[in-house]
Amino acid sequence: MSELQTDYLVVGAGAMGMAFTDTLLTETDANVVLVDRNHQPGGHWNKAYPYVRLHQPSAFYGVNSKDLGADTIDQTGWNAGLYELATNGEVCAYFDSVMQRQFLPSGRVQYFPMSEYLGDGKIRSLVSGTETGVEARKTANATYMNVTVPSMRAPLYEVGEGVHCVPPNGLPEVTGQFDRYVVVGAGKTGMDACLFLLKHSVKPEQISWIMPRDSWMLDRARIQPGPSFAEKNATGFALQLKAIAEAESVEDVLLNVAEVGGLLCFDEDVWPTMYRCATVTAAELEQLRQIEDIIRKGRVQAIEQDRIVLDEGEEPTSTRTLHVDCSADGLERRPAVPVFDDATITLQAVRTCQQVFSAAFIGHVEAAYDDESMKNELCTPVPHPDSEVDFLRSNLANSLNARRWGQDAELQEWLKDARLDGFARRAAQPLSPETSAEVKALSGEYAAASVANLERLLSAVDA
Repeated sequence: MSELQTDYLVVGAGAMGMAFTDTLLTETDANVVLVDRNHQPGGHWNKAYPYVRLHQPSAFYGVNSKDLGADTIDQTGWNAGLYELATNGEVCAYFDSVMQRQFLPSGRVQYFPMSEYLGDGKIRSLVSGTETGVEARKTANATYMNVTVPSMRAPLYEVGEGVHCVPPNGLPEVTGQFDRYVVVGAGKTGMDACLFLLKHSVKPEQISWIMPRDSWMLDRARIQPGPSFAEKNATGFALQLKAIAEAESVEDVLLNVAEVGGLLCFDEDVWPTMYRCATVTAAELEQLRQIEDIIRKGRVQAIEQDRIVLDEGEEPTSTRTLHVDCSADGLERRPAVPVFDDATITLQAVRTCQQVFSAAFIGHVEAAYDDESMKNELCTPVPHPDSEVDFLRSNLANSLNARRWGQDAELQEWLKDARLDGFARRAAQPLSPETSAEVKALSGEYAAASVANLERLLSAVDA
């Protein structure tokens, strides 16, 4: 077994592992060994359905040192008028380019694709079985978030013989032999599957959507960089602070935020109990609302040739129906652990639903600070949300982290120049004197009050 020595062993070359490594290479002279089970960098993007796009602007994704996309505004489609969303192929090509044209030519990265980390400083090739020993000063786990897309595992429910059931990856192979389509799962993947079918001329009445929980969604128009969105977004953020500060209950928070445009829902007559940062445009939501056969009977337990068995009943089906499994958990709600623990770094989100920014931020903290307690104070994890109450938890955790970061002048300078911090870049856009005055007044009056109210409401929930 050959032996290597390095400063950092990074396990996982997905988006978080790449963003963390990029910051180390940019801000230190460290050497890195990067190990990953896939044949190329990009993590779950290598197995995602081919028609998937980023759910946020390309400007917010990738690594800090290299732009993704050209900061163009889409002119057509359901994202028209908003900043471009990189395709699956573009994301994979981007990460491969970062590896081949930046990381490896630096001479400071040794890359082991198609390999697994066995622990105890041992790497094994999945192809040849060759083992390599690595002596690293620190090990960074970039796989803790456990991103899972449907193609990476079989459905967790029983699928009977003769039943047509595919992950979203199978939809581009459909050739018209089905009378009905049943989409299983109400998250963003399920939304993408429904939009794919509608885009390709499947009639809404041919689609059934199994929705165990309705979801609160974010309006993508509120998550945009660039000067043309600065006024609306700054005002919207300030009004959201007011909406949270004035809420008298958890339900009030969600309703108030929805009233000022911060949250959307599929059916205003059904209370959403899920929040997982799903992002849509108004045009996409309009398309999804054309689907009327929404099945709210809990999760699928089994699909047989003539029926779908759910937690709370059954639904008829047939062998002329294609079932699309979109039930993978995507980003699990993993328990928060210390990011820095002696020689181990566990990459987690430190801003809700902003994993790549978080990884780059952790890389900077690792590079710029020595004291472990200080580093953990700056990198307090924000677990991925799941329920409607988690909207409050995420907002509170974000606010507390932002407050702590605001006390560090050097860190503020880094955030100001960080490509992946779309929120700092957006906040830096010039505002009209009227809007600036309104935002300043609202923020001054409600920023602290919104945090205090979230703490009060969540204390009551936890009690």
